[in-house]
Amino acid sequence: MAMVDMERHARHLVLPNVGLEGQEKLASARVLVIGAGGLGSPVLLYLAAAGIGTIGIVDDDVVDISNLQRQIIHRTEDVGLKKVDSARARLLALDPNIKVEVYPNRLNPENALSVLKGWDVVVDGTDNIPTRYLIDDACHLLSMPWVYGSIHRFEGQVSVFSTEQSRCYRDLFPEAPPAGALQNCADAGVFGVLPGVVGSIQATEVIKRILGLETNLVGSLLLYDALEMSTRMLRFEALESRQKIDDLSLVQQLFDDPIYCMPSNKQIDEGTLDGRGMMQSIDVASVKAKQSEGWKPFIIDVRSAEELDQIRLNSFDLHAVHDVIASHSNEVPEEGDIVVICRSGMRSQMAIMFLTQAGIDANRLYNLDGGIMAWSQIAPEDVIRG
Repeated sequence: MAMVDMERHARHLVLPNVGLEGQEKLASARVLVIGAGGLGSPVLLYLAAAGIGTIGIVDDDVVDISNLQRQIIHRTEDVGLKKVDSARARLLALDPNIKVEVYPNRLNPENALSVLKGWDVVVDGTDNIPTRYLIDDACHLLSMPWVYGSIHRFEGQVSVFSTEQSRCYRDLFPEAPPAGALQNCADAGVFGVLPGVVGSIQATEVIKRILGLETNLVGSLLLYDALEMSTRMLRFEALESRQKIDDLSLVQQLFDDPIYCMPSNKQIDEGTLDGRGMMQSIDVASVKAKQSEGWKPFIIDVRSAEELDQIRLNSFDLHAVHDVIASHSNEVPEEGDIVVICRSGMRSQMAIMFLTQAGIDANRLYNLDGGIMAWSQIAPEDVIRG
């Protein structure tokens, strides 16, 4: 069993659910973090502080001045350095007793299995869709748990996927969205402290799993809204229709897509919510512009009846509360685009997931960015109050 610095980890040692035995488990653990950016920063720092014995870092990027607003593991003097080198120096300064292994390369189908093999847990901090599916498929093949996190503007998501508990990323998002629908942090922006919150939750799930504590996020997607300061939990089951993964050939198709894998599409940076999770998003201005050109989407409001009485669009097609939306899927037309709206764009994400699981093509579904609140500000003439 690995040696424990008794003084350094004194606060853990007195915890009933940790103690010396638990701290020894942490010291013996091997955790691989893919991405030393917005999410990777708090994950890496808290894992090192917790005493994780061996930490791996995968990142092919260098530190840019624009990263420092949220990627707190890096400093001004690190600008221009490889992120793996900057992060390794910071972790060893925090705890020189841990071991840090770095992989300054792009994770791809050719190296994924060899890079991921031998780790106890993998943590996702990427903002690239093919890479996220690659992590899921590779961890599935290696029977390895991984912790997912993503962020977009003021919102974040966290979940844990585990083959032994029959939960995969493809249960939530069976297919990747159209490449043109995706946004990264440079395009969409991100609230600076958001990665700290979401990354801390990811680190929590890693540590709990190593300690053998109950992991509540297996089979659940935690949704966090920094503006509303609220959280919601989406429960999901394994999809019976999930594609069988025997190798990495399915995800290779995404890496072969030139739109997904353009050089400007950085692989390792933030853990960006790709257009609100793995779904297409659209803002109010774009909806209005497309409607002026003849676009007629089917609009679904998924808020409660009480909220609908307070404020609503003067024209929409279906009202169904988000958590029972699947039972109304037969009321959705078989063709044409669909815009899903809630208060701020959070519950509508959940509704879209339920609709997708009910068999509606994800390429038809759009999450309204900012929800009814954004619509009331941008086009108040379209809104009825009271």
